[in-house]
Amino acid sequence: MLVIVGSLIVLGSVAGGFMMHGGVLGALWQLNEVIIIGGAAIGAMIIGTPISLIKALIARFGGFFKSPPTKDLYLDLLALQYQLYRLTQQSGVMALEAHVEEPEKSTIFSKFPTFLANHHAVAFLSDSVRVIILGGVTPHDLESLMDEDLEVHHHESLKPAQALAKVADALPGLGIVAAVLGIVITMQAIGGPPEEIGHSVAAALVGTFLGILASYGFVQPMSSAMEHAVDAEGRYLVCIKAGLLAVYKGFPPAIAVEFARRTLPEDVRPTFTESEQACKGQKDAAAAA
Repeated sequence: MLVIVGSLIVLGSVAGGFMMHGGVLGALWQLNEVIIIGGAAIGAMIIGTPISLIKALIARFGGFFKSPPTKDLYLDLLALQYQLYRLTQQSGVMALEAHVEEPEKSTIFSKFPTFLANHHAVAFLSDSVRVIILGGVTPHDLESLMDEDLEVHHHESLKPAQALAKVADALPGLGIVAAVLGIVITMQAIGGPPEEIGHSVAAALVGTFLGILASYGFVQPMSSAMEHAVDAEGRYLVCIKAGLLAVYKGFPPAIAVEFARRTLPEDVRPTFTESEQACKGQKDAAAAA
């Protein structure tokens, strides 16, 4: 929603200000300039970007229309961790093996469909628990292993945003290319009527305008939005890491969940009471079952 609202504000401000100066809005629509700039930008991206990254970039566009992580989402994650850690406390870490080997069939994971839908989070938690089950790893080494996983994931997830940022950097230059081509056409008609020459020059200048507007008004903000989404995804995984590491160090489930809660940003961090109530609610549900 914010992407749509922001885009409308950009377009409305630019078009409105142009019309207030007496400009004719139709003069800004130059299809040939759009084809030159847009086609060259897409082609340049294809030249310098692996196909796997192009697919990841396309997939990232769908994220613009998804809601960012909410407090309720993190409450579910904390409640899930509490159930897992209580099971560990009561029956030992081996009791988690069945849950992490087939997460989709787990009686605990199935209660939290939003977590199951996050495939990387499921894999991150499951693989980390498998390492603990294998044994022979210190908490420090486990933390280093999880940090390596997080760093690789963060680096790979940022690549689509970085590729889009490079396209944004190129758009003003491509706008100049379109403008130069327009000037070439203008020079061919230099002996024509002044109205025709003026129209050609205006069309050429629109190319520069479109390249700059597309770069700073749309593509660069979209790249920044992707980076923010990657940071939010990383915070979700860091929350898992903090809780799992705490319980591996021997802290009781409630304290391990508190370690996880403290890693969350303040705008989505549940209060201590909210977290406790969510965990107790899951505990009561499990006892009733």
